Amino acid sequence: MNKEYDVAIIGGGPGGYVAAIRSAQLGKKVVLIERDKIGGICMNYGCIPTKYLLHQTKLQKEIMKNKNLEGPVDEIWLNWKKVQKEKNVIVGRLVKGIEFLLKRNKVDIITGQGLLESETKIRVNRDEEEIILKAKKIILATGSRAADLHFLKPDGEKVVTSWEAMEWETLPQKLLIIGAGAIGLEMATIYHRMGCDVAILEVFPNILPESDKETACRLEKILIKQGFKIFTQMKIEKAEILLKEIILDGICLKDQSPFSMKADKVLLAVGRKPNSNIWSARHSRDFWDQQDFIKVNQYLETQAPGVYAIGDVIGGKLLAHKASHEGLIVSENAAGRKKRINYNALPSAVYTDPEIASVGVTETEAFNSGDAYQSDLFSLQANGRALTMGQPEGLVKIIADKEDKIIGAHILAPNASELIAELAMAIHKSLKLQDVASTIHVHPTLSESVMEAALKVKNRAIHALNDF
Repeated sequence: MNKEYDVAIIGGGPGGYVAAIRSAQLGKKVVLIERDKIGGICMNYGCIPTKYLLHQTKLQKEIMKNKNLEGPVDEIWLNWKKVQKEKNVIVGRLVKGIEFLLKRNKVDIITGQGLLESETKIRVNRDEEEIILKAKKIILATGSRAADLHFLKPDGEKVVTSWEAMEWETLPQKLLIIGAGAIGLEMATIYHRMGCDVAILEVFPNILPESDKETACRLEKILIKQGFKIFTQMKIEKAEILLKEIILDGICLKDQSPFSMKADKVLLAVGRKPNSNIWSARHSRDFWDQQDFIKVNQYLETQAPGVYAIGDVIGGKLLAHKASHEGLIVSENAAGRKKRINYNALPSAVYTDPEIASVGVTETEAFNSGDAYQSDLFSLQANGRALTMGQPEGLVKIIADKEDKIIGAHILAPNASELIAELAMAIHKSLKLQDVASTIHVHPTLSESVMEAALKVKNRAIHALNDF
């Protein structure tokens, strides 16, 4: 089987299928090669199923914590098997929707492992069949996989990644999570709500090490108040897997004291590795960086002419929406345009309770740059909507340069993932504090805190004391 295409995409995750659809909209003959499932990790094993479980467990938590409810609240329980079944239904519906859109846009879909033979040729291995495809342009969107520790590898049973944790039918009594990044905290949130004894081990001094320190530390205090067991500066040195338990031993870097912890299961959330081994024969080492991410230029083109790469496989922030947006841009560039992405305006979110969302620089980055900057925050304690929701423990923090242009924002609040879009657009469009502060926001809403934070930076907040 030999076919020729204008554009061939290897990888059917968010970046891959978006690139396929947009390339088809541009009038190109397109093929999408996916070895597993359309939608990739995000839709099948990550973002979507995680958020469904977070939503369901949050509903239960809110009912159990509501002091105004009367009756046998303790008799209410979440049917975990039913939740898992419905989660799979939703995932299936979304995957079928993407497949429908691909087919309606006349994108050919081939299941198998795609490997580059050259800058214009792809070999697809599927079962015992081999397919050779030719394409004028090739887009690599092969994503990433869970990282592990050299002394602790996932076995799918006692030592797991988030993939296996999403499918548990029987919940562990005691769970150790290694890593307090986005995945670790979201997994901890789900299973803490379900009554599991969860402990989080992090080697850095605070959770979410790459986030704004002030905002992350505030979240850490809130989570501990909720009953989370969070242990920072914990360096794990060895693991022992026994018949009924796992033992982790190491050193607490705070005081160099040894520690030993036991659990039924260990969840590895120590980062991700790129699926970047896509050449059928050995290619120049310059194709990858030192962490094995594929190197691209500002137009997302690799060192192989006509071969582009997007998403987790090129590094940066490993986010599904980053991959999707790169899919849009790379399709334009593969069609002959020269478009670039403003990564300064790339937002991120972690779906804890409350959520934390960020865009642009952190205050530490602003300080280390040496350039003059200004920043301040507005507390949700003064926001009417947050009080009516019973969730006033949060903040909105905005960082601006000396000319009042917004360069960073950090939100700790219910639905922070929704609120951050306004500030992402502000950075993308080079808006100033006054642009946000002078925009009328609906009352009562959490979004008013964004307006107040912009005012607060200039000591003009209405519902908070200003510094004079």
